[in-house]
Amino acid sequence: MSLRISELRAVEILDSRARPTLDITLTTDTGTRLRAGVPSGASTGTREAVELRDGDPARFAGQGVLQAVDHVNGEIAQALVGRDFASAADVDAALIALDGTETKSRLGANAIVGVSLAAARADAVASGKELWQYLADTAGRTPRLPVPHFNVVNGGAHAANNLDFQEFMLAPLGAPSLPEAVRAGAEVYARLKARLAAGGHPTGLGDEGGFAPDIDRPEDVLALLVQAITDAGYTPGREGIALALDPAASEFFADGRYRVAGEDLRAEQLVDRYEEMIERFPVWSIEDGLAEDDWEGWVRLTERLGDRVQLMGDDIFVTNPAIITRAVARKVGNSALIKVNQIGTVTETLEAMSVCDRAGYTQMISHRSGETPDTFIADLAVGTGCGQIKSGAPARGERVAKYNRFLELAADHGDLPFGSAGAA
Repeated sequence: MSLRISELRAVEILDSRARPTLDITLTTDTGTRLRAGVPSGASTGTREAVELRDGDPARFAGQGVLQAVDHVNGEIAQALVGRDFASAADVDAALIALDGTETKSRLGANAIVGVSLAAARADAVASGKELWQYLADTAGRTPRLPVPHFNVVNGGAHAANNLDFQEFMLAPLGAPSLPEAVRAGAEVYARLKARLAAGGHPTGLGDEGGFAPDIDRPEDVLALLVQAITDAGYTPGREGIALALDPAASEFFADGRYRVAGEDLRAEQLVDRYEEMIERFPVWSIEDGLAEDDWEGWVRLTERLGDRVQLMGDDIFVTNPAIITRAVARKVGNSALIKVNQIGTVTETLEAMSVCDRAGYTQMISHRSGETPDTFIADLAVGTGCGQIKSGAPARGERVAKYNRFLELAADHGDLPFGSAGAA
C-alpha cells in the first residue's frame, strides 16, 4: 500500500475565537478528498512548535495566516504532490525535513500540522479503516473511549475575569459508559448555570465554553462545583464526578512568585495550597500546577502530591518526546497533556505518548482554545486508548463536535471499553 497525493490546498478560515487559522484539503490519486482544520492555542508554552502569523497590522491585527497558506499551496505542495509515500509517517518525515527547523518556524507549525492531520486521514482511508482504528494500529495501542473532562469554569487567558486559574473541569470518572459521562457533564453544567444566575453572576462563556464568573479565589469555584454536582443528583468524588484543575501557572508567575487572588506565593506555598484543595475537595488531577521553567518546584510538587493526584505537564512538556524524557529522568509530574499542534505532526505526537507509556505516565488528549469543528482529536483519544480527553464545556459547536463523535462511536462500537486508566 502507498499514499500518493495528487493535490494539496489550504485556505484561511476563522477559528472559534474569530482569529484566522487554516483549513487543509488533501486529495489522493484515487480522488478521495480529506480535510483538516488547524487548532490554535491562547495559553501556550514557550517551547511549542511555532505558528506562522503574518504580522500585518492591517489584517486581523497581525494574526493573519496567509503566509502559512502560501507555504502549503506552494513549497509544501511542490514537495509532496505526485510522490509515493509508504505511510502518513513518511509524509510527516518529509514535512519535518522540508521545514528544517527544530520548532517548525520556517514553514509554520500551523501549516505543517494541518497537512499531517489530513495525511493521517488519507492513510486511514487507504488502509480501509476508520481513523481511530488506523491510529490504534499505528500506535500499537488498545482503543478505548475516554473519560471527558468538561471545562465548565474559565479563567486566566481564557476569560475576561479576575480568576487566575485557567480551567476548572468536571471529570465523571464513575460513569458506567461514555454516553452517561456526557449526560453527567451536561446536567451538572446546567445546574451550575442556574446556581451562578441565582447568585447574581453573569453566565457568559469563556473561550472554551465554560462560564466566566467574577470570582477571585479558586477554592470558591471548587465549592460551587461540588454544590452543582450535588444539585444534579451526582456524588462528588472519584466514584461519581471528580474535579480537575488547570491553573496554567506560567500565566501568573513572575519574579519567582505566583500571584493568586492577590497573594504572592512561593512555589512551596502554592503546593501547600494545592494540598489543602485536594483534602477539602474531590480534585483528582492538576495540570500545570507550577510554571514551565520552575523545574525545581515541579520536583517538590511531585514528591509531595504525586502519589495522591495526577500531576500533568502541559506548558512544561509541550508534547515533546525529548522534554518528556528529561522530565521522567528528573521525576517531574506523572502525566502529560497531549496536543498535536504543540509538536506539529501526528507521528511526533504518538512518539511522545509512547515515551509516557514506557515511563508509566498517564496522558490526556486536549483541544486548544481556538478550535474548529474538526474531530481528529476525538479519534486520537479513542485510538490511543489513553482514557482521557478535554475538549471544553458541553457547549459551543466546536467543543460539542468532539463529544458527539464519541457518542457516535459508542453507538456504533458497543464493544469499545470506556474509562480512565489513571483514575484508580
